Amino acid sequence: MRYAVLGTGTVGRTVAERLVSLGHDVVLGTRDPAATLTRTGAAGTGAPAVPYAVWQAGHPRVGLATFAEAARTGEVLVNATGGRVSVEVLTAAGAEHLEGKVLVDLANPLDFSGGWPPVLDPANSDSLGELIQRTFPGARVVKTLNTMNCAVMVDPARVAGEHHVFLSGDDEEAKGSVRELLHSFGWPPASILDLGGIQTARGAEMLLPIWLTLMGRLGHADFNFHVQGA
Repeated sequence: MRYAVLGTGTVGRTVAERLVSLGHDVVLGTRDPAATLTRTGAAGTGAPAVPYAVWQAGHPRVGLATFAEAARTGEVLVNATGGRVSVEVLTAAGAEHLEGKVLVDLANPLDFSGGWPPVLDPANSDSLGELIQRTFPGARVVKTLNTMNCAVMVDPARVAGEHHVFLSGDDEEAKGSVRELLHSFGWPPASILDLGGIQTARGAEMLLPIWLTLMGRLGHADFNFHVQGA
């Protein structure tokens, strides 16, 4: 399978590395590949400490392309961008390149403009997942994996015991394909909870404030949510 992972930050790199390990063809999408390869410092909040060129030298099987080229060639798209710029990035990728494709949305619309802690925007009456689906109606958007650290996304065994990952989306076939992807990452069938349509992404995204509080309290990110009785 050919995956286009949009975003070259920690989440995008982590997911790309895991997909390659499973035998998939992977290209990371960025605004300007040349600028990404020459960047030496952190680009913003939560940016990787390791420059992209250094990381890519250790991961030669991961390609790098513009958002549009990555989306054009990818059979499945993964939104690993910062949630506040996701629609802008997907617009740059081109609606015609999203048409009919499964779009796995991992992002959270965290607004850091007011400092720490960030706030969600949109929230309550809308969600990023819904916004993406409305803006690109031809895409088959599935919200998942946004309620945990990226290392746990691709290796659920990092957290001991039972814990859960959520699915939200309007397209049942798309959710089925994402469920298979989650299985390949190591998520047992009983750990995958289908919340329903894309509107349910609101609840999944609004778990982020408590997740951030827990990370601060625990001092690490190797934890996740478990729904007793699920």
